Amino acid sequence: MSDTPDNDPVWERKIIEKLALETLAEQKRRRRWGIFFKFLGFVYLTFLIVMLGDWGDTAEKLGDGKKHTALIQLNGVIKPTGEASAEKITEALQTAFKDRGTQGVILRINSPGGSPVQSGIIYDEIRRLRVKHPNIPLYAVVEDVCASGGYYVAAASDKIFVDKASIVGSIGVLMDGFGFTGSMDKLGVERRLLTAGENKGFLDPFSPQDAQHKQHAQVLLDDIHKQFIDVVRKGRGKRLKESPELFSGLMWTGAKSIELGLTDELGSVEYVAREVIKAEEIHDYTMRASLTERFARQFGADMAEGLLNVVGKVGIR
Repeated sequence: MSDTPDNDPVWERKIIEKLALETLAEQKRRRRWGIFFKFLGFVYLTFLIVMLGDWGDTAEKLGDGKKHTALIQLNGVIKPTGEASAEKITEALQTAFKDRGTQGVILRINSPGGSPVQSGIIYDEIRRLRVKHPNIPLYAVVEDVCASGGYYVAAASDKIFVDKASIVGSIGVLMDGFGFTGSMDKLGVERRLLTAGENKGFLDPFSPQDAQHKQHAQVLLDDIHKQFIDVVRKGRGKRLKESPELFSGLMWTGAKSIELGLTDELGSVEYVAREVIKAEEIHDYTMRASLTERFARQFGADMAEGLLNVVGKVGIR
């Protein structure tokens, strides 16, 4: 009687080996998927912790009273959102002046300007804190750029230090936008603007420019420009070497700005802390935007700002 698959021991052994190998392979697949999903869960949990936690604020809060120089950094465009907002800068200033170990405050500026309102709020808060804390000086240290709104803020300081190659000035105001009427005519697009109030469509980019509206916009710009000039004159006093070009919107190097009285001396943050304030240890009080704030700003405020760029906005830049 010949061997058949039913009684062949070799055939049975092969079947058992195949089943065992498939079982091991399945266990390996399950382990790999288990590790993958655990990793995903860890990433998700970490993301939630980061998003819900407040990872902004100051790097250093109130200290232990040890003498130091307080540093606040004003970087980028001065606007209602972001690290260069009046809210962030003024909160950092208040914390720095409140610390009993603060011997002096340095405002390090790298800004092309921005909102005149936000710049004015920071300027006013610096002046208020200097009156409240007369023994704590505040110095502005310019690195690359201190223009328009950046200089508006710097004018509130006791002294302004620059690098010889810094860019300083641009004491002026602008309102920019776009006009699309020519493109609309070519495309055959008709503008249908309905308003209640004859001037409600003021500077509408999809309508022809109105001479009366343009004249009124110039009045607004001139008024804000005058406010800017008054702030600079008040802050700089007799140090200014006034000339017709000083308030024309031009910019100068740091070295030239000293000659014009716009700034005072050459010096870096470390130099001012060591040689002027006499407190070499530096504590950074800059308020950092949290991840949640940056996320919200990306999908919210930045969209609104993009719309304003089309319609037109005022800036001291």
